[in-house]
Amino acid sequence: MDDKDVIIAQLMAEIQQLRAEIQSLRDENTRLKKDSNNSSKPPSSDIVKPKRNVRKKVKRKRGAQKGHKKNGRKAFTSEQIDETIEYEFIAADAVGLIPLNEWHSVQQVSLPEKLYCVTEHKARKYLDPKTGRIHIAPLPDEVRQGGLLAADMTTAVAYMKGKCHMSFSTIQSFFKEVVGLQLSRGLLCKTVLKVSDALQTPYDHLKSKLPQENYLGIDETGHKDNKKLRWSWCFQTSHYSLFHIGSRKCDVLIEILGKNFKGIIGCDYYGAYRKYSRLFNALMQYCLAHLIREIRFLAEHSNKTLVRWGKKLLEWLKKMFDTLHKRYRYSQKGYEQKMKKIKQGFLKQVRRPVDHQLARKLARRFKAKAANHYFRFLTDPNVEPTNNGTEREIRHLVIDRRITQGTRGEAGMRWCERIWTTLATCRKKNRSAFDFIHNAIINYWKRLPSPQLV
Repeated sequence: MDDKDVIIAQLMAEIQQLRAEIQSLRDENTRLKKDSNNSSKPPSSDIVKPKRNVRKKVKRKRGAQKGHKKNGRKAFTSEQIDETIEYEFIAADAVGLIPLNEWHSVQQVSLPEKLYCVTEHKARKYLDPKTGRIHIAPLPDEVRQGGLLAADMTTAVAYMKGKCHMSFSTIQSFFKEVVGLQLSRGLLCKTVLKVSDALQTPYDHLKSKLPQENYLGIDETGHKDNKKLRWSWCFQTSHYSLFHIGSRKCDVLIEILGKNFKGIIGCDYYGAYRKYSRLFNALMQYCLAHLIREIRFLAEHSNKTLVRWGKKLLEWLKKMFDTLHKRYRYSQKGYEQKMKKIKQGFLKQVRRPVDHQLARKLARRFKAKAANHYFRFLTDPNVEPTNNGTEREIRHLVIDRRITQGTRGEAGMRWCERIWTTLATCRKKNRSAFDFIHNAIINYWKRLPSPQLV
């Protein structure tokens, strides 16, 4: 019995210990907030993005909640309704009931039986009795250039290809099975190239505006063309975005921006940007999110001295972003003084690297003049400290690349540049991309001035 009592006492003590550990883990889980260690968030977001107070989650049933105001779509007006069908009781069912001049309405949208109309344009032929030649009355430019597909159908094909990332085979299937129209892949390809030509002037107009901008966010991502690696560049402002496919060299920046660009470029630390800055004294704002990722790599290194050095740098950057997100609490002078103190503390730390190759390599970036390329956002409120906005702009390029597998020549690359630019800029201007493409096609075929994106 004594042995049993000892065993029971040991088990009870172990149970009490496990209960304490479970409670401790529960408390820690309650305090836990999402970061890069327990979610898909990038590591830099732990510092760059402000932490929000997360409300405690309350378990509730799916769907609309009690007391929530219904948010339904507006009913069609009488002018928008094409047909009205009325339903009433038969005489036997309506005995004893008084009919009211009120109706319960259900508005239903349906597809017409035929989703397209065919217009035949006939040009009369004339015979010249003297020469025997046949003369044909001229057709309107938009009819002659459009061919089988009118401007609205041409726009639909371009929209499917550009916005919806549909392949020519998918578009062909859609027209065959849904619209009831048999179109060849060759015709669809030619249609897209027609739209590309119509979008060239608006694209070139935006391209000419880039060298005059005060601030540009720039980033690049890979692009496949005939199994060769190219690069899709994104140049974005608050009003528009422009895309260009070329190499990944500094020559692209010289071609697009020229040699006398006076604005500020927001970018990562890639060599092409550094070379452009070195050759033409261009002002840069290197992305602090990329810098944080690099320093976090050092802070997780096997070398303990390097880890301590990296963690101190991260602490300074965390203070900087905390102050940036809470700047409304300070006066302008107080904010500038606090940021100046944080900047000096960071530079003092980074310019005293530990005895490690990676630390010395990072420290070389922050020499007297070069350090300014990381802190221009402190003196110019229009400059972003990170390049996250431009990176978001190129996400749909990656989606398009995965679906379409790239392009097959010069014409395909030019189409991508122009349609991507049109879609991104229309989204920023809160305009209908479909309407813009449609107007651009009509004006191009009628030889009228092209509409401008900006």
